Amino acid sequence: MPNTVQLPSEELARRLSADRIERDVPLAPFTTFKIGGPADLMYRARTPRELAEAVSAVREMEVPFFLLGMGANILVGDRGFRGVVIKNEVEEIEFLDDTRVRAGSGVRVYHDLIQATVARGLGGLHHYVGIPSTVGGAIWQNLHFLSPPPERERTMFIEEVVEGASLLTEEGEVREVDRGYFRFGYDYSVLHDRRDVVLDVTFRLEPQPREVLRDVIRENLQWRDDRHPDLWLYPSAGSIFQKIEGVGAGRLIDQCGLKGHVLGNAQIFHKHANIIVNLGGATAADVRALIDLAQTTVQRELGYELRTEIGMIGEF
Repeated sequence: MPNTVQLPSEELARRLSADRIERDVPLAPFTTFKIGGPADLMYRARTPRELAEAVSAVREMEVPFFLLGMGANILVGDRGFRGVVIKNEVEEIEFLDDTRVRAGSGVRVYHDLIQATVARGLGGLHHYVGIPSTVGGAIWQNLHFLSPPPERERTMFIEEVVEGASLLTEEGEVREVDRGYFRFGYDYSVLHDRRDVVLDVTFRLEPQPREVLRDVIRENLQWRDDRHPDLWLYPSAGSIFQKIEGVGAGRLIDQCGLKGHVLGNAQIFHKHANIIVNLGGATAADVRALIDLAQTTVQRELGYELRTEIGMIGEF
């Protein structure tokens, strides 16, 4: 392991809960890829206030930090992260009235938030069943999925059920914002361009029969199971590359004959060529090698430039 950077750990302990600060924490277990070296320090924030205080502290001390939710859509380097990982464990769910629910940014959309809302006969979040994401991550990327079967004629975006949110802004203020603040787009929110941190989100949902909601859940899970890896068997980070001019990156990789290709202990998934899976003991170097292979092969044979959409975190 490389030498850790000099961090003001004593000052952090004074400003935060000292018993939540851990040293040399392996990050692989905290990611859906199950890949990644250690973080110098990890702090677990369990309330919106703790999350805001932790982010404010590391910003003021100019300490490198990374905010970690479920660890989906990221690849952590084999040498880990030099700095502080703030683990978002803000997981409170509160029903405000018959149609509105407020959820901490660390709440898992699936299973936790979907189960809680469906149990009350509230629809809107049930479309996103099976997708690994916290509430904060869902807002960051404007989580989306195809509309219910049989039509599947349009994409359902989580922005459609967002009423507002509480943020720690990049200027250091805690403020309430409405849906319009996020300037949602496809795989986009204003959080891509601002260093705001979501503390909690209020959703406005629609009463629907529980049987209807559960039918959609079953059908969406089956649809995903037919195309996506079971994360228990094949840890992965979801889609690796962005779409190109409406063309799926997986189709291009498949055309080049790379579906199922293995390097080290990583594989271009045999069902979906835009997903790389960990066959057991894969390293970040294995994954990066497959990414490079896909990019160079598609560029050479088809003339398209593949760009990654997952975050690359830490030292490789």
